[in-house]
Amino acid sequence: MGAGKTAIGKRLAEALSMPFIDADRELEARTGASINLIFELEGEKGFRERENELLAELTQQQAIVLATGGGAVLNPQNRHYLSSRGLVVYLQAGVELQLKRLAQDRQRPLLQFPDREQRLRDMARMRNPLYEAVADITVPAADISVVPMTQQVLTAIRSFQQQGQHKDGDETGTSSVG
Repeated sequence: MGAGKTAIGKRLAEALSMPFIDADRELEARTGASINLIFELEGEKGFRERENELLAELTQQQAIVLATGGGAVLNPQNRHYLSSRGLVVYLQAGVELQLKRLAQDRQRPLLQFPDREQRLRDMARMRNPLYEAVADITVPAADISVVPMTQQVLTAIRSFQQQGQHKDGDETGTSSVG
């Protein structure tokens, strides 16, 4: 959350000549409901079930750049889909950067808590090990504009591809980036 997945993903897709899909926006388009409304009506459990079904489908597409929601890694099936079907880039954002970027955001259902900093720290404690486990590439998110940040991600991807290795040591023919 607040790492720049959507902004960087769009630029990355453009640079790689691939379509860009934001999983949350795709879910909204398919359901005709906002993420907030889905959370309100179905709770986080209902949202996560919908997210899982969507990721099962989207991760089967070839040559796309896919931005997942930050909580997608909580589901073991989603982690499997991402790691086995795509090249996964983890934009690693610290809580301080997240707080800065999300200071004016009042839309995210998981941030509707009095102590946002503590909420982000709790989420990081739970999610960061999962992000690290599923990631092929980790790029620290920096407080810089989208263009140089996208360039850092592109450089990391090209370096990874030149090495020709997947995180488990096998060669990868991956064509999607998550």
